[in-house]
Amino acid sequence: MAASRKKQSSRSPVTVGAFREAGRERLRLELVAGEAGLRRVIGEPMVHRPGLALSGFYGHFAQKRIQVVGMAEHAYLSSLPEEKRVQRINELFGLKIPCIVFTRGKRVFPEVRCAAERDNVSVLRTGMVTRHFIQTATFVLEDLHAPRCKAYGTMMEVAGVGGFIEGSAGMGKSETALGLIKRGHALVADDLTLLRRDSNGNLMGSAMSVTRYYMEIRGIGIIHVPSVFGVASVRGEKQVDMVITLKRQGEADAELDRTGMDELRREFLGVSVPQLVIPVAPGRDLVNLVETAAQEYKLRLSGFVAVRELDSRIKQHHAE
Repeated sequence: MAASRKKQSSRSPVTVGAFREAGRERLRLELVAGEAGLRRVIGEPMVHRPGLALSGFYGHFAQKRIQVVGMAEHAYLSSLPEEKRVQRINELFGLKIPCIVFTRGKRVFPEVRCAAERDNVSVLRTGMVTRHFIQTATFVLEDLHAPRCKAYGTMMEVAGVGGFIEGSAGMGKSETALGLIKRGHALVADDLTLLRRDSNGNLMGSAMSVTRYYMEIRGIGIIHVPSVFGVASVRGEKQVDMVITLKRQGEADAELDRTGMDELRREFLGVSVPQLVIPVAPGRDLVNLVETAAQEYKLRLSGFVAVRELDSRIKQHHAE
């Protein structure tokens, strides 16, 4: 398996059902009506309060966004005569909105349920305060719409640094990760890592949900890392700070930097990340090398670059 091989996953449209599932715990959403509407696509990853629309003004109405009925909107609808309320709700649902969410556990009007079943628009409800729901839902939507890809490699947190270890089959990625875990560092993903670019342009790494916290060790088999080493030995997600590429001794010679002056870069999803190429040969302690690489990376962030300091000292020595 080539070290550079990665599987680009084209982002599928985000449906109401996917939003509900992704926010199941954080948003505490319940489906009230319109189950068929869970297949509807959320066109824009934002939420909208349709106060003006409910009053009959539809200029610049954000119909591709999730509509939220909070305390103010609910009070306004409650104040309308039934005939007028039915008219406003039918007009709103007729614009093919993705879905509508009632916050604060507010009662869903019978005419809303009827419109939901007729127009196949899901009606959801949560007990959350409106502003808290909007804030949390925005994070969930940004995550769902974030560019993603899958890359073959093992993701670790080493001394607080997110390191993505890649290399062809048999290079010892999982064994290196196991050694790091035993030294007190943490596993994020083994063998296949899900990468995403967040709204700040950072590259984040996590495991596929089905394989999260599991590792395959040749000769031992599958292990559940937190059961063996404790819950502190795993992380759910971590920013990718550096890429560590393991290559056989001969293959790595062309890219080998003996001084650290040349900075290699690796790019995923348009995000450029520092790369370190480590030659793999019998007897080399990869665990120690990767751990040292992470510690050196942290030192560079503080402004200390050993090769520059040494170069300065040598120049000063020759000048004396």
